[in-house]
Amino acid sequence: MGRRTECLSTFVVVPASTSEFLRVAVIADSDTRWKWGALTARRLSAGGVQLSGFLLRGRATPTPRQLAEVGAGVDTAAVREVTGAEFLRAVERDGYDVVVLALVGGAVQAVLHGLASARTADRRPVVVTGYVGVVYEKLADGLLLRHGADVVLANSRHDAERFRAVYEGVGADASAVTGAALPFLGGAPYAGGALKTVVFAAQPSVPASRDDRSYLLNRLAGHARLHPDREVLLKLRSRPGEHTTHIEELPYQKLAERLPGGLPANFRLVYGHMGEVLDRTDLLVTVSSTAALESLHRRIPTAVLTDLGVREALGNHHFLGSGCLTSWDRLDAGGSPQADPAWLAGQGVAAGDPSSGGGSYDTAFDAVRERVARLLLAPQLPPIAPYYTHATAPGYLPGILARYRLDAAPADGTGGVRRVMRDAVRDVARGAYRHGVQRVAPVIRRMGEL
Repeated sequence: MGRRTECLSTFVVVPASTSEFLRVAVIADSDTRWKWGALTARRLSAGGVQLSGFLLRGRATPTPRQLAEVGAGVDTAAVREVTGAEFLRAVERDGYDVVVLALVGGAVQAVLHGLASARTADRRPVVVTGYVGVVYEKLADGLLLRHGADVVLANSRHDAERFRAVYEGVGADASAVTGAALPFLGGAPYAGGALKTVVFAAQPSVPASRDDRSYLLNRLAGHARLHPDREVLLKLRSRPGEHTTHIEELPYQKLAERLPGGLPANFRLVYGHMGEVLDRTDLLVTVSSTAALESLHRRIPTAVLTDLGVREALGNHHFLGSGCLTSWDRLDAGGSPQADPAWLAGQGVAAGDPSSGGGSYDTAFDAVRERVARLLLAPQLPPIAPYYTHATAPGYLPGILARYRLDAAPADGTGGVRRVMRDAVRDVARGAYRHGVQRVAPVIRRMGEL
């Protein structure tokens, strides 16, 4: 097996006594996926987990500041770099009970094939994967790239039905699909009262164009001017030069600097843990951010904007039937969306309200824990068998494996030195690129603006 181009970071959270704890390794490739993966891992066993974390290094690798803000209890001082080959060896060597793959679909598929071809002395770990939030695009592509894991988590009843339909539609085993919920929902329920704080949850890549992003910023600032008694916050995921799950080409920070007339006195840009921002939110506004589900779970009035249309490219079509679709004109005039309880129940949010029909959020992960426990008790786990193989997808799979440097090495062992040197050069180049994007480029941009 060839060495992967990407590198990984790792840290371990070890409880005082680990004998009864589930040993879980989590791999993530962005701040939001780390948040999902780490919090999911902690819910896999009622008895607690011993968590080992690995962070895939690439263009979306989070900075220590980003890791500290996701609210997953990460000790950023403990992060260290390892290679992809070292990760696979660690799985073989350290005997984890469970591996959680919080990665983009192609990376999940590559790691699944890597684990499938690994030489394990005893038995392999249970493999868990899923999605960070709303699944509004590339449903079939992303799901089939995740097929082969023992557990494919669905964040709602709605998603579980869709996931099974995709697998069954291609004749693949759908038994891995397991209903759960987003692991980061929670917080104090909204108490109501006067509308004092409006929060716009920005997204790195939605919308993408300068005109659309400028429009949203102008409308947000206009709302602040129209309602000087309200505090209006623009909640940002990353600072200029940092990246998250999606690359942000036009940061709102830069657009805000050029806002005609400047920012109103009651308008601020904020960062930090989303849960802490929601603690003081009276109205959450977004295009299609997963923050809307966090807000709805707390029963905070939540607006999903239709100003730019209801389009698959924006992801706001996911909220059809939710009762949350509205426009800035209506919000400026005092409108407040009312979410539909049946829609919320289907999406796995506001589950603590018995009248919603969704049950309790506290029991949302029972099925996952039961499946993982059953697999761990099995005398032997079956071989990892992804739907994509060199027989089912000969024109697709090889490119994925090559991209993540998990294509097979030459059978005769030739080219080993050349591959090691080539991969070493690529690792250095990738590290230099990331340093340039996240550290040097912002400095140059600031100097150019002087």
